Amino acid sequence: MLHPPRSFVYLDAVARAGSIRKAAEKLHVASTALNRKILEIEAEIGTPLFERLPRGVRLTAAGEVLLTAVRRTLGDLRSAASQIEQLRGLVRGTVRIGCAESVASDLMPRTIAHYQQAHPGVQFQVVSGVTAQLVQQLMADDVEMVLVHDPQPAESLRVISALDQPLCAMLRPDHPLAGRESLRLADCQEYTVALGDRSFGSRRLLDAVMARSRLQLKVALEASAVQTLKEFTRQTGAISFQFQIGTLREVRTGELVSIPLTDRSLTSSQLVLATREGRMLPIAALSFQEALVNALAALPH
Repeated sequence: MLHPPRSFVYLDAVARAGSIRKAAEKLHVASTALNRKILEIEAEIGTPLFERLPRGVRLTAAGEVLLTAVRRTLGDLRSAASQIEQLRGLVRGTVRIGCAESVASDLMPRTIAHYQQAHPGVQFQVVSGVTAQLVQQLMADDVEMVLVHDPQPAESLRVISALDQPLCAMLRPDHPLAGRESLRLADCQEYTVALGDRSFGSRRLLDAVMARSRLQLKVALEASAVQTLKEFTRQTGAISFQFQIGTLREVRTGELVSIPLTDRSLTSSQLVLATREGRMLPIAALSFQEALVNALAALPH
């Protein structure tokens, strides 16, 4: 087992907790000893790493620079330990993933369950949310990979796989539009709809089409969770909108119908699997990454 330098662990814990007292409790050390160690590190560096506030601490600019290097080193140590275990014939560890809500309740748990049948020693931590927040967590090495919709291109983002994802209307099978093979957003104007809130990438796409075409939709519900929108569609028959990958389970069970929208800007989105450029992933993460690429390739296009 590789043990990282204690000073690295202390700095990371204090930064995450935002408080020396809370970090000390988590590390099971005395807060006075932890504070003394932080002061020693600051003296060695020659500049404050934390700004002392009435209710905790906050990283200074120098602290942010150092912590970025610390976290990358901690990640590399975990990766090295994983690879050493792999050489000993063991596949275990924890894979940390950030994913869009559209894959959090179907594709991701299904792929993990299948993977763990062959690798029961691998555990997973899955965080779901909006693309910008998840990419930030990736850059901070809080997660090892992300599966998100339409991330902003960046040199620091290494794209592993990208899958075209049209935006679809989700309807109950008894809805008047349910028999259509495709729809334009204008076709939905005379019916009640449910929309994700403005943190959703799909909502921004829909708002752009509405502004450009001067469309007005009859919005009965705005929600911050995909499952809320789907359930509202099931209960009321209101049309909701979701990227294709987020509709597959309901289509399989026959609960809802998914119809692609053909408005030009609603057909060009992508689901992207990415890691941080330059990050050395642990063996378990690399192995699961391959399984996830295969799962994406097997999806209907």
